[in-house]
Amino acid sequence: MKNPTNKFALFLLGCLLFTGAYTQAQLNTITTAVPFLMIAPDARSGGLGDAGVASTPDASSLHWNPAKYAFIEKEMGISVSYSPWLRALVNDINLAYLSGYKKFGNDQAIAASLLFFSMGDITFTDIVGNTIGQFKPSEYAFDACYSRKLSENFSGGVSLRYIHSNLTGGQYVGGAQSHAGNSVATDVSSYYQKEFKIKETPAKLGLGINLSNIGAKISYTETTIRDFIPMNLRLGGALTVDIDAYNSIALIVDANKLLVPTPPIYQTDSSNMPLYGSNGKPLIQSGKDPNVGIVSGIFQSFADAPNGFKEEISEISLATGIEYWYDKQFAIRAGFFYEDKDKGNRKFFTVGAGLKYNVFGLDFAYLIPVEQRNPLENTLRFTLLFDFDAFKDQNAPPMVK
Repeated sequence: MKNPTNKFALFLLGCLLFTGAYTQAQLNTITTAVPFLMIAPDARSGGLGDAGVASTPDASSLHWNPAKYAFIEKEMGISVSYSPWLRALVNDINLAYLSGYKKFGNDQAIAASLLFFSMGDITFTDIVGNTIGQFKPSEYAFDACYSRKLSENFSGGVSLRYIHSNLTGGQYVGGAQSHAGNSVATDVSSYYQKEFKIKETPAKLGLGINLSNIGAKISYTETTIRDFIPMNLRLGGALTVDIDAYNSIALIVDANKLLVPTPPIYQTDSSNMPLYGSNGKPLIQSGKDPNVGIVSGIFQSFADAPNGFKEEISEISLATGIEYWYDKQFAIRAGFFYEDKDKGNRKFFTVGAGLKYNVFGLDFAYLIPVEQRNPLENTLRFTLLFDFDAFKDQNAPPMVK
């Protein structure tokens, strides 16, 4: 690009498109800091319409539901994922994800992951166009989790997360010097798995819930202004049916709700300018004050929409997916993601495929937007999986008869 500064504007546009906070579609969207934490990092769930809280466990489960690791069949595994971002406009903004787990016995597991969002090279200029700095903005989150079976069919998991967001490299913003934003958060999750039969056909039911990113607000300057991180409630179910010895199919549904206060509607004068009270704060016409603490914000998020219960329901987004496996070697996936038009209007179809061969597995995903542009459109996301159990079996000495 001739003007590298434009790339930063394109990145911000991509974030706004992802969170739905842009003028044409917005009526009352909820925005947060570090929205990259809500991007589907792996190609399997990316091909399932961003559904994954109750799907069968895999190496990337830490993002969706850490409790699933207690039910994973393999002893150890690693996944590496890569997702281009705004690829139709620039070629050096991307999301990378590394995740791995180790199981102990039949009832507990640990896992860790690194989510890294690179924004390429940015040239900062002043108001007259003079170059004042060169920087490579980036964000990352490091996770560690523990998962354990609490009964034959039920497990729980907890994870800790460190979040680092450096967008400006110490440049002055609005007269104040900026700095990297840092936060810590936790996920608390559970997973239920039950095998049964549908008219003699083996089936498996999965139910999951994950309270994610419950943590401290984040700030990029020394001012008192701090932003919520994307605290989120994700719950859903999955039904897997083994049609025969070679064919299986799964139906997956997720529901998401941000546990962040909804922006209120403020009072304005005849010129549409905001009115302020004696305390210097803008007067609220409908809704509740969003400048509250973390715990208050979580509880308030269920009953603070300015337009009441109908708007609260519209804040729930839905992700649905279908996954077909042949001989546990080849998979085809499809999905659909829905978000209300007043809360971001993200609607998109996804398709994907998966291959397994000995110690390696490879997943692909492709996103097709419906009503608005998406930073992940026209890009191919992929995940590479390593199965250490298969690797050990492959290198084990032959048995002597």
